[in-house]
Formats: sequence, structure tokens, C-alpha cells
Amino acid sequence: MLYTITFNPAVDLVMSTDHVTLGELNRVQRDEYVAGGKGINMSVLLKRLGHDNIATGFLGGFTGEFIRQQLLTEGVQPEFVEVDAITRINVKLKAAEETEINAKGPVIHQADIDQLFQYFDSKLTGEDVVFLAGNTAPGMTSDHYVKIAKLCKEKGARFVLDTNKDLLTACLAYQPFLIKPNIHELAEIFNVEIQSHQEVIYYARELQQRGGRNVIISLGGDGAFLLTEHGEIYQSSVPKGQVINSVGAGDSMVAGFTAKYIESQDYIASLRQGAACGSSTAFSIGIAQLDTVNQLVDEIKITKIGV
Repeated sequence: MLYTITFNPAVDLVMSTDHVTLGELNRVQRDEYVAGGKGINMSVLLKRLGHDNIATGFLGGFTGEFIRQQLLTEGVQPEFVEVDAITRINVKLKAAEETEINAKGPVIHQADIDQLFQYFDSKLTGEDVVFLAGNTAPGMTSDHYVKIAKLCKEKGARFVLDTNKDLLTACLAYQPFLIKPNIHELAEIFNVEIQSHQEVIYYARELQQRGGRNVIISLGGDGAFLLTEHGEIYQSSVPKGQVINSVGAGDSMVAGFTAKYIESQDYIASLRQGAACGSSTAFSIGIAQLDTVNQLVDEIKITKIGV
């Protein structure tokens, strides 16, 4: 089974208008509510790609119920721990300039955390894949990420990690199957300025030395590099299209890559699908749809890098 974990999900209230004047009444032209969170984005795309999966984490209140129902509508099985608080609402204001106002989220108590870990301890096998994406919720620390990573290693489950530098580096010792920092996060991890593709590859290899088995480094408009655990290096191109909303593009790349790898164990096909999924989401209002992914796959070129 595939499992996604979102510790601090949100309902994203997306409001669009031409301009905003602070201190005055502003009326929007369009608004919508979206189930948000990196793991939730991954769950939605995995299902659209034909992979059943279970979404986990913490939900509470009327907003938590909204997210649960949205997942059910997508065909994703929600198995969240119910917390005695209201899942946060984030405001995404799209005007001449985009503004995001993200809420802090409810405090997660140790009893809630224990319940989630007990769930995974009873469920995980060597046939499973666990996607841990996003940051901690209030009340949590990097130790909780490490505990998930350690449990996956003990159970033999593949562990896919997409999070900030501190949480990512804390888990490397447990050899995650896949990590995906972008070029800016890679530079931040090593406290350097990265100015060439050769330097990207050098520092990505350093992450492998620390424990990351497969490493994708996203480069924005320059595509992405994949360093495999077998020593190959590949670079993907970027298809033509208008970027509408980059939220969820990285999540889509990770989910798309892993879904294809589960099917084929083919790194080239997996990187091609991952790149197509990421671009498709960036070119869409929400998470990529299968038909648009299929349209873009043939536009992605994969080049093997000899270093």
C-alpha cells in the first residue's frame, strides 16, 4: 500500500481579484476552497495515476471534515487521527502580486502522535511506500520525522521524503528511498552558493553519501537532475506552457516519479513522468489531471549525464 503523511494540513481559501488595497474593503471576483497539504497533494495525484493510497496525518473540526470529504471524492482513503482542534485555513490571495497568509495550525499532543505511530507500526510491511511531506505541526519536532524514517527502515518500507533542510538532513541516516530538494534548498543545506550544474551534482552526491538513495534536484525552468542509487545521473527538460500556479508542482513530481518507478523500476520513464506531473500541475489551477500529464510526457526529454 502507498501511504501519505501530512502533519499540518489546511483548507486553502484561494481568492482572486485585480488588486488589493490594505486598510480598505476589498471584494474578490472568484474564490474556492481547496484541500491543501503536500501529502494530500501527493495522494490526489497518485490516485489520478491509478494508485490506491491511504492519506494520514491529523485532522480536526469542520475544516478537517471538508478535507476528508474531498479526499473521498477523489477516491483516496483517509485514515487521519482526529484531533480536538480545528484544522487551519490558509488564505491564498491572487492579485497583481500573490500574497499568502498561512495559519499556524493546531497543537498536536503526544497522545495524537502516539496513535499515528501505533497505526503505522501495525500496518507497515516491506511492500509499502510511505510519503512524508511538508513541515511539522505545532507540538512536533524533528524527532517525530526521524521516528517515521526509522520505522520505515525497520519494516523495510520505502520512505519518500520531501521537507525542509533540517527535517530532511535529520532523516538521512535512515536511507530514504527518494528525497527532492530544489536547488535553493540544496544550497541552504550546505550553506553555499550553487552557480553551476556541476556543483548541483556535487552536492547532490554529498546527500547520497549521507544516506539519500535516490536524489532529485529540481531546477525550476532548467528541469531537474536525478542521481540514482546505482550511480546514474539524468537530466529532464521542461515542456512549453504557461505557469499558472506552482503550488503542488514539487509534490506532483515526487508522486509521479514514484508511481512510475513502482510500476516499472525504470528511472528514465519515472523521471519523465515525474517531470510531466510537476509541469502539468504548474500549468493548471489545481493538481494535475491524468490527460494533461499524458499530453506532456512525450515532450519531456531525458539526457544521461556522464560525469
